[in-house]
Amino acid sequence: MHSPKYQTGFGNEFATEAVEGALPVGRNSPQKAPLGLYAEQFSGTAFTVPRAHNKRTWTYRIRPSVLHKPFEQIDNKLWRSTPFDEVVTTPNQLRWDAIPVPTEPTDLVDGIHSIAGNGDLFSQTGIAIHTYAFNRGMGDRYFYNADGEMLFVPEKGRIGFFTELGYLQAGAGEIVCIPRGLKFKIEPHPDDNELRGYICENYGSQFRLPDLGPIGANGLANPRDFKYPVASFQDVEGDFELVAKFGGNLWSCRIDHSPCDVIAWHGNYAPYLYNLKDFNTIGSISFDHPDPSIFTVLTSPSGEAGVANCDFVIFPDRWLVAEDTFRPPWYHRNTMSEYMGLIYGQYDAKEEGFVPGGGSLHNQMSAHGPDLGAFEKASNADLKPQKLEGTMAFMFESRYIIRPTKFAMDCAELQHEYSEVWQGLKKNFKS
Repeated sequence: MHSPKYQTGFGNEFATEAVEGALPVGRNSPQKAPLGLYAEQFSGTAFTVPRAHNKRTWTYRIRPSVLHKPFEQIDNKLWRSTPFDEVVTTPNQLRWDAIPVPTEPTDLVDGIHSIAGNGDLFSQTGIAIHTYAFNRGMGDRYFYNADGEMLFVPEKGRIGFFTELGYLQAGAGEIVCIPRGLKFKIEPHPDDNELRGYICENYGSQFRLPDLGPIGANGLANPRDFKYPVASFQDVEGDFELVAKFGGNLWSCRIDHSPCDVIAWHGNYAPYLYNLKDFNTIGSISFDHPDPSIFTVLTSPSGEAGVANCDFVIFPDRWLVAEDTFRPPWYHRNTMSEYMGLIYGQYDAKEEGFVPGGGSLHNQMSAHGPDLGAFEKASNADLKPQKLEGTMAFMFESRYIIRPTKFAMDCAELQHEYSEVWQGLKKNFKS
């Protein structure tokens, strides 16, 4: 597996070349591009989007992307796209165990299980939430998603991402965002034959860093800690497959060369890597538990200010020091809908049943909070400074109801007795 090299800074304008002299000087599309390459712009936004949010990258490649055979539709397997209307959406709290890694040879495309989602990919709103479980690399198969960007949250195993714009590598505790339309393939680390994790397929506004408001200029996820690949390329010919996700379906075509043949590129529309351990956690140093919005790593805004199409929120290692305070998350009902996953360790609001690779769904206005064991423990704890260590949970939080798929409601991993975790909470009122 490659040793990755990175350039840093969230959303920066980068310029990188794998062969010296591949980038043209002073213009994007000269009459003849250097080294006999083809100039091709890769646009992530409309041309007329305001400059602050305009995303595009100029690539200089061995062959243009149009050079492939026609696409034909293939089996979607367990990959679904919104709107999800296969089953009636319940207000009940839902939770799942981790889906097992398959024993038969399975790559990423065949190992995706759609769990829930909202919005409509055709109107470019909402998200789809998937888990992935696979045991082999993609080999001569490449993939791109025309429907949305893909935020990968690995839970088990280390993955190499071979993309048009360069190479990234990520494991548990890191995330990788693949832009809409970028071609790539995935190969596991040689020591890993069991790969599992989560994907947020974002149909709405691209993920960006949240505004900090009164926090000030620093804190949460710092721009300098986001890593982007340097140019690297594959100049190989043969019989390859290119799979596209378009309009909610999977399509396949033959291609006689690797599509990852970009020699150089410049721009700000590119994949990125972030280590969640670099997150600068903010919390109370007096009393009360602040809102979980202080744990937002990335946000996809909607048309209403402060109300997200999707927030990606984490709950990492941190100190708890608040005085006279119930320190775990409080009981609440929320206009936002929450899908939560666990990467490693134990979440402080759940004593049992919430496992790495699993997930829970608490839709808008569905009550949730600490289970009985966590409530009793926190209510009687000695409130000395406490360090939560070895834990990493996350949320995909959205303004829209998150609708589970038929697979998610029928699979063996659904915990049908999940609501029992609260039933032992007793009446403590004293007149």
